[in-house]
Amino acid sequence: MRPVIALVGRPNVGKSTLFNRLTRSRDALVANEPGLTRDRQYGHAEINSRECILIDTGGIGGDEEGVDSLMAGQSLLAMEEADVILFLVDARDGVAAQDELIVKHLRNVAKPTFLVVNKMDGMDAAAVLPDFYSLGFGEPYGIAATHGRGVKQLLEMVQDEFPEAEIVEEDESDDTVRPIKLAIVGRPNVGKSTLVNRMLGEERVIVYDMPGTTRDSIYIEMERRGTSYTLIDTAGVRRRGKVKETVEKFSVIKTLQAIDDANVVIMLLDAREGIVEQDMSLLGYIIDSGRSLVLAVNKWDGMEPTARHDVKHELKRRLMFADFAEWFYISALYGTAVGDLFKAVDDAYKSARVKMVTKQLTDWLAEAQERHATPLVRGRRIKMRYAHAGGHNPPRIVIHGNQLKRLSDTYIRYLNGFFRKKLKLVGTPIKFEWKEGANPFEGRRNKLTPLQSYKRSKKEQSNKKK
Repeated sequence: MRPVIALVGRPNVGKSTLFNRLTRSRDALVANEPGLTRDRQYGHAEINSRECILIDTGGIGGDEEGVDSLMAGQSLLAMEEADVILFLVDARDGVAAQDELIVKHLRNVAKPTFLVVNKMDGMDAAAVLPDFYSLGFGEPYGIAATHGRGVKQLLEMVQDEFPEAEIVEEDESDDTVRPIKLAIVGRPNVGKSTLVNRMLGEERVIVYDMPGTTRDSIYIEMERRGTSYTLIDTAGVRRRGKVKETVEKFSVIKTLQAIDDANVVIMLLDAREGIVEQDMSLLGYIIDSGRSLVLAVNKWDGMEPTARHDVKHELKRRLMFADFAEWFYISALYGTAVGDLFKAVDDAYKSARVKMVTKQLTDWLAEAQERHATPLVRGRRIKMRYAHAGGHNPPRIVIHGNQLKRLSDTYIRYLNGFFRKKLKLVGTPIKFEWKEGANPFEGRRNKLTPLQSYKRSKKEQSNKKK
């Protein structure tokens, strides 16, 4: 499970700027105006190859009223949820009374906390940082989030406080012991809890005709035909502008963590409402996480043939990027086609753990280049020499060669489809890693002979006279 880092502090200390730098995005609004961030913002960051979830929060001032009080509540919830907290202060303002108030909250949650002094650009660290020892969080770390100064050193210290990563054993013996973790995700009110109850054959989770009934991720053990599963019923994730209840916002991170924790994800879509942007965002998160995927279109019962045709056409058009996943049109309420989901889940799980042989992968790589040659870059053809397995869940293929970073997205999609057919994969994406050989002559210079040195000096003198 990915660790969670919360960025907290009073307004306008640079939390959103640091958030954007760590996530390498522009997801958080940034301006020289306090109180711009109101809702919690979630994003992905990678710290020394360890992926984590980052939370940007609104500022805590101490005299909040109206919407500002809700912003402060969001920050307090983020503190409770986080594994590590980055407490940001402003180097130019020094220690403020609002900072002292935040310190009281941080002591109550008792989480590993780093005091980060932002906006240190152009300032003397020896003169500024000692004042912040009075906050009682040990050594303050000076950074300039806008320019990235000091951020790398800070992250190295933060990583030491992460909870230990779960080690997933790849032995075949684990296949019979470890249950398949199956997360069911989607927007609110698409029938996730109804589907869980139908799979279990009992009313295990509460079902009510109101969005947001499920507010936490619920893990349920079950067994079907000799195979053990862990069903994960998750809270619905909808567009940020539609989310109003604080507790619903708090449950979003539980759903994201459930996706990270799962082996296979069933993405549930609503046939009657069609696909919306929130579905696309959630699908993108699942694919980026490398999880095996099964797509299920719910509420298929009672629809007219014309409406069914329109839905199938629209889904096929908009979800071409998820063409590796199997599709099912189901009715969770009546159980139509629900049993077929289990076979798809089993196939996707096996595909994610497929065994790959280096010689076979290299032969297939040569065959792929014979069928469709790699593109030319500045008159030179990109060369892919050999391939080998790089891991599982999802399958990773490491390809060695020259100029691989210049491969076009079109050719990478071709390789993805080619290897998927060869490996007979269903329901799981393939991740490629590119390894380019180092130039053996890089950094080397030929030593000139005395005659060559003499000729070069004469030529330089002649050029100066001209």
